[in-house]
Amino acid sequence: MDSLSLILETFAPVEGRRILDIGCGPGVLAKSLAAQGAAVTGIDPGEAAIRAASDRVPAARFEQGSAEALPFPDASFDGAVILNALHHVPNPRAALDEAARVVGPGKPIVVVEPLAEGSFFAALRPIEDETEIRAAAQAAIAAAVASGAFTCARDVTFARHETFPDHVAFLARVTAVDPARAAAIRADEAGIAAAFEVAATREADGYGLTQPLRAHVLVPTG
Repeated sequence: MDSLSLILETFAPVEGRRILDIGCGPGVLAKSLAAQGAAVTGIDPGEAAIRAASDRVPAARFEQGSAEALPFPDASFDGAVILNALHHVPNPRAALDEAARVVGPGKPIVVVEPLAEGSFFAALRPIEDETEIRAAAQAAIAAAVASGAFTCARDVTFARHETFPDHVAFLARVTAVDPARAAAIRADEAGIAAAFEVAATREADGYGLTQPLRAHVLVPTG
């Protein structure tokens, strides 16, 4: 199981479906969905991310904006995806409610979130400790289901494994996700490199890091 497989399975058949990619970043997921024939719209608060996504997926539509105030009409999508992004939203419950509004009752919202555990998390923690915000995202999902605003059609945990030739490649990876991390890296690159060496598993082609992910398929009730 991986994130893309779960997303494609949830929206099958994907072709022609209007899918909103919330927190789309530079358009990696959007490109995969568009390749399957989906009508993709992406939204992200970062101007640079939107430019990169537009260049990567010319056939998709991208807008700069907040997950907590989506600039789209009610029930204008067949589903939505929030991939590794909910924990970055200041008010994750508001983001879930907005996603529910723009897809409407009965339409799936796939939320995939990294957990505060695993070797990838251990290597990232000296750069940015996401323990609290990752927990807050899980709490928001649980509260949304407990409130009756959503049903949970699926709840599955799986692992993403990545291999890096060295710590420099790892730092490039995490800085690409959030350029603001560069300042923390410059402040203690030697210590961060040491933490990477401790967390990673030595493999034939480099250093392996594993990140557990928890995925929910949420369905708004109305």
